[in-house]
Amino acid sequence: MRQDFTSLAEFIEIIQELPSPRVSAREAAAARDACLTKPPGSLGRLEEIAAWYCGWRGHERARVEKPQVIVFAGNHGVTAQGVSAFPAEVTGQMVANFEAGGAAINQLAETFGAGLSVHALGLENPTRDFTQGPAMSESEFVDALMKGWQAVDSKSDLLVVGEMGIGNTTSAAAISLALFGGEAEAWTGAGTGVAGEALAHKATVVARGVEVNKSSENNGLEALRCLGGREIAAMAGAMVRARTLRIPLILDGFICTAAAACLHVAQPGALDHALAGHVSAEAAHPKLLKILNKEPILSLGMRLGEGSGGALAMAVVKGALACHSGMATFAEAGVSEA
Repeated sequence: MRQDFTSLAEFIEIIQELPSPRVSAREAAAARDACLTKPPGSLGRLEEIAAWYCGWRGHERARVEKPQVIVFAGNHGVTAQGVSAFPAEVTGQMVANFEAGGAAINQLAETFGAGLSVHALGLENPTRDFTQGPAMSESEFVDALMKGWQAVDSKSDLLVVGEMGIGNTTSAAAISLALFGGEAEAWTGAGTGVAGEALAHKATVVARGVEVNKSSENNGLEALRCLGGREIAAMAGAMVRARTLRIPLILDGFICTAAAACLHVAQPGALDHALAGHVSAEAAHPKLLKILNKEPILSLGMRLGEGSGGALAMAVVKGALACHSGMATFAEAGVSEA
């Protein structure tokens, strides 16, 4: 399959030819699990996670040794509609905080041994206000997808993608509405903390964006182009690159999951290499995860973004593989089986 792209047509070609996990490795991992020094099923979902991971990495005793967290940042023209409690300048200020090591994701990535990179995508040039037309041209969209694709370290073995972008819960809500229908109010949450009349206004903006961009309805890539932001498109590009390299992916919160949903609609099965790291307190996230058939690993009432929930879940995945690959079998330990 293609290992790079320069056009949307070539990107579509890639997502139509995504690799599958290695079934033999998953089966061997399951067989190993049955021989480990524990009662069958006693590690619960950790056993399922370990077999899933081994299948994607192609080794029955795989371990997580080089996890990667990528944070993409972008600014949104739709903030001109007054949808956020914070000004757009905060995006750049938070990028500086990431780069200085002062954000939550910095602490979590360090704690769990993950490499962290931050990519600011044209902050001085926000996407267009999607209530007036598409947020990005096709060339701008392809550039953002490519930025995400290129940010993935081919030597990493577990990926979390996060985001920073004032206004991007509005984009995520609009994407969800375009792809899955319903009422704008059901997809629109507090984001940075809007409530009351401000929240109702935000839902109106979401509905208007979908109405203006009819081509986005039930069309994953058009929804991403017309209603997304550069950082949301970059997350999707990174997710696809991870799949081509058989790097398992952990989804973060509502915005990350909205990016993933675009791929799900564009190509069924595109998220087979992904687990949901957590369920966010952002109101629509549980609904979106249910549509994608992704059971979250954690539920901690978080709604920070940045990849924070995914990074925490990374610890669970690392623990699952440490147990699976490091434990002794009954034969190795000289323990009698039941």
